[in-house]
Amino acid sequence: MSRTDSPVSATAFIGDGVEIGEGVAIGPGAVILGPAVIEDGVWIGAGALIGAPPEMSNLPQNTAWTGELLHAGVRICAGAVIREGAVIHQGSYRETTVGPRSWVLNRAYLAHDVLLGADSTVSAGVSVGGHCVIGDRVNIGMNAVVHQRRVIAHGAMVGMGTPVARDVPPFAKVYGTPPRIAGVNAVGLQRAGFSAELAEALLHSYRTGDLLTEGAPAPELEPLADAVAWWRSHGALEPSGVADRIAL
Repeated sequence: MSRTDSPVSATAFIGDGVEIGEGVAIGPGAVILGPAVIEDGVWIGAGALIGAPPEMSNLPQNTAWTGELLHAGVRICAGAVIREGAVIHQGSYRETTVGPRSWVLNRAYLAHDVLLGADSTVSAGVSVGGHCVIGDRVNIGMNAVVHQRRVIAHGAMVGMGTPVARDVPPFAKVYGTPPRIAGVNAVGLQRAGFSAELAEALLHSYRTGDLLTEGAPAPELEPLADAVAWWRSHGALEPSGVADRIAL
């Protein structure tokens, strides 16, 4: 049995156009193709595949491993964790991005142009379609599927196996088939430094059908002003429906 002090396995393939920061660990058999930026402190597991061309029939399927660098790149931000067998594709017009300290778990897939925010978790087996935007502190449960061009706002939780075909508002809990807003992520709100009273106010808003897409939010929701502004900044939203029963 051989051993090396390097955190980058000798069997990993790192192509041209890949920038690697300090303290990066890369496991056996991982493939990283350029253009790509791997920021400081990133951990990449065995067999992860980062930087293949977008799966778009109108774009060249270039051989980046020969130095043929095309497309918009991938960025894995500082402190992120990419687990075994995860697949992350190049962006077509913007960097496909994994935000700081976020986790992309084993066998998860991020398609071209996906933006994943900070401190979020994409669980094992999740597939995220192209152009999706996912906010900070989001948790997507195992084997969920996110349709292309969907928006999942800050603090939202998506249940295991959920087919996310519509947008998910801030700190909402969405699950089921068809998926429905079934609650508020009260634990996530607390961990983000918000009060229990804010969780109750947000729950009331969603119960009454106000999904914060337009108009002035209730005064009690003022602490969520930044999250609401981010949610609304993504154009015409199509939020998930609200379940008959909705709770914290």
